[in-house]
Amino acid sequence: MNEIELPRTFLDLPRWRTGGREWLADLPAATRERCAAWGLRVDGPVAHGSHAIAVPVTRDGAPFVLRMTPPGPDVGAQIAALRFWDGRGTVLLHETDAEGGAMLLERLDGSRSLRDVPVGEALPALGRMMRRLAVTGPPPGAPSTADLARERAASLAADWRRLGGPFDAAFLAAALDAAPGLSVAAGDVAVNGDVHSDQVLRGTREPWLTVDPVLLRGDVAYDLARALWTRLDEMPSAAAVVGHFDAAAREAEVDRDRARDWVVFRAVDYWLWGLGAGLTEDPPRCHRLASALV
Repeated sequence: MNEIELPRTFLDLPRWRTGGREWLADLPAATRERCAAWGLRVDGPVAHGSHAIAVPVTRDGAPFVLRMTPPGPDVGAQIAALRFWDGRGTVLLHETDAEGGAMLLERLDGSRSLRDVPVGEALPALGRMMRRLAVTGPPPGAPSTADLARERAASLAADWRRLGGPFDAAFLAAALDAAPGLSVAAGDVAVNGDVHSDQVLRGTREPWLTVDPVLLRGDVAYDLARALWTRLDEMPSAAAVVGHFDAAAREAEVDRDRARDWVVFRAVDYWLWGLGAGLTEDPPRCHRLASALV
């Protein structure tokens, strides 16, 4: 049987209020069709993230996960990223249907992520993962961290003014001071642009494997800020923040000063974006993170 039941928590996500209801309504049938096409049998309850479901399946007795997500350009980018890394620190990709938003993936332990590991172990592990994914020869079409920094720097001051100068101008100045250096890449290796504990699951081929990586090229330290701010509530002081930053940067084998510049720049970037989007929890985290390192 390939009947699936979509979790109520997935059906009730706010994202479906602004689009995707038709895809959601067709999802059970689309999943059954994909199982039939790839010879899969549903093997357990459906799990989900913010925009995709993960269905445990088997084929000829071997375990896999069928991932179904709304079709669009992001699906092609996800497939390209997994094909590029080809299981090096990432979940293995076995089958794809980009048009249907379907991927057949290696099965990992979805109940165990780096989120479940104490922050003092998780941040060094994320640093090692950043280095593990830093492969030479990324695709020329992958977005450049230098270009991303240059483009965002051009709008930071205007956003700060538009929001009424919502925080001390010293933080804005620190980000703008860092921007020229970050706008020239220190290297040209593959970079994961979505680094955080929830995206790294327990594997068997390797102890930890990344899911949903975003393929960029340039500086390894680009997304270190996210690795920190997503665990910041577990860091009781500025000294603790600096200690975890140092541990992750050391394991990632990146220059400390440049990594600090990336963290400050990205923290201010996300701080302004979060305020503009009406977020209430992440802007204070960005404040704490920037304060510890400025």
